[in-house]
Amino acid sequence: MLKKLCLLLLICSLAFSQKTIKLYPNTAPGSENWTWKESEIKTPDGNTIAYNVVEPTLTIYLPEKNKATGTAMLVAPGGAFHILSMDSEGHQVAKMLQAKGVAAFVLKYRVVQLKSDNPFGELMGKMKDFKKLDEENAPVIELAIKDAQSALKHIRDNATGYDINIDKVGMMGFSAGGTLTLGTFYASSKETKPNFIAPIYPYVPAVDYLKNIPKEKYPIFIALADNDNLGFAPANAQLYLDWHNAGQAAEMHIYEKGLHGFGMNKNKIPTDTWHERLTDWMKLQGYLKKKYPNQWEVGKTDEQLEAEAKKNAERERRDWTNLGRYKDANAKIGPPKAGKTRVVLTGDSITDGWAYASTDFFENNNYVGRGISGQTSPQTLLRFRQDVIDLKPKLVVINIGINDIAENTGDYNPEFTLGNYRSMIEIAKTNKIKVVLASVLPAYSFPWRPEIKDIPAKVIALNEGIKKLATEYGVSYLDYFNTLKDERNGLSKEMAEDGVHPTKACYAIMEKMVKAAIDKELAKK
Repeated sequence: MLKKLCLLLLICSLAFSQKTIKLYPNTAPGSENWTWKESEIKTPDGNTIAYNVVEPTLTIYLPEKNKATGTAMLVAPGGAFHILSMDSEGHQVAKMLQAKGVAAFVLKYRVVQLKSDNPFGELMGKMKDFKKLDEENAPVIELAIKDAQSALKHIRDNATGYDINIDKVGMMGFSAGGTLTLGTFYASSKETKPNFIAPIYPYVPAVDYLKNIPKEKYPIFIALADNDNLGFAPANAQLYLDWHNAGQAAEMHIYEKGLHGFGMNKNKIPTDTWHERLTDWMKLQGYLKKKYPNQWEVGKTDEQLEAEAKKNAERERRDWTNLGRYKDANAKIGPPKAGKTRVVLTGDSITDGWAYASTDFFENNNYVGRGISGQTSPQTLLRFRQDVIDLKPKLVVINIGINDIAENTGDYNPEFTLGNYRSMIEIAKTNKIKVVLASVLPAYSFPWRPEIKDIPAKVIALNEGIKKLATEYGVSYLDYFNTLKDERNGLSKEMAEDGVHPTKACYAIMEKMVKAAIDKELAKK
């Protein structure tokens, strides 16, 4: 029980970072008599090379929850079962996968002992005779397979803590790591067999004796260069054909150039983007679908989301302030009717969503919603004339700034944000429009920008600045923050399911507050 609790606490501490754990609690089975010590060197390009590995480890990269897909990938670096290219074929790959929402686990597995302090020189000498090298590697490959199987079992056994699906656990590897990927797949029962594999320029012959392609679905992705200087292309082509002929979902990319060992290196040739083809393939197989989609993503296909993203990107390029959003509505609304007092509420998604969620509240009070999701204060300022002044309201409620803190359109500068507030106030007063400045709502974290830190402190400081502006200009300040905040100075689940966007219950509270503030300000002479 204590062991499980400790492991759970460790897993919790891994969120959004990486930690390394031992694969075995004691000496790795089969290498009890290995007395040498592991070493590392750095290559001129900064890549870490591990050799004489005795104690296998897993370095764990868990994705942010808002990106998590429930998919896991065990990553095996290569190096002819003598060395391990830990960065370009390990940690850099894991970080790429982590950014895509995949829980990545870099495996440092046991390798053949090198007896000099020149691992490259010693290995290059051995690679002149592949037959002899294969014979030396064979017993260590068996140990490495056991390491990979132990790693896969660990991942599945701790699926809840790692927030992954036990049926979405893959394995990939490079060169010898690709060989290990194939060997582990062929030699494993369901408990330790990966659900999909991606051997990248693997040395196929070393594990051909284990070859066992099942009838059940197990997708495979293969990538290498045609000019692989170790001559691996023909065997890999046959590997693809073997899987294809077995009826498996197989995809293969053979690049004209790239040599052997391109990994995550940048060489200004097409192999630089092989990993994009990998994630395209993973997406096709259903391994990159978000486990916790944002509210606006629910019920939409990947194709629909991509189309929306492209449309929004094009719109932002042509209309950064989104003047087109309310262009037709503004033309249709006309001037205020006689005897009616019009009020405009402007801002971001808080106001945007409010106008849709509470149409009766807006219509019955002659309030006009002009919020645009995702916008920052400079965007709201630039459309202030079209979406506020030209509508001839008696009063405007300004509620903007949370996306400034989220850095939606650039680095956050509170003085810049308050300067935009100042400009909107002055424009409104010049046009004899009364102003209510609403505080920024509480927020503890941003689902779309989890890397932004100290959000409550930034919100509190910005609200203090907004409040001072209200005093300076003699306008009303509406304090949503202190009414809605929870113990963390954020929004509770009852107030905002995602911690940012209000629920109907939250809007109900805000409606009473904003109407009282508007009525009080309009009553002033």
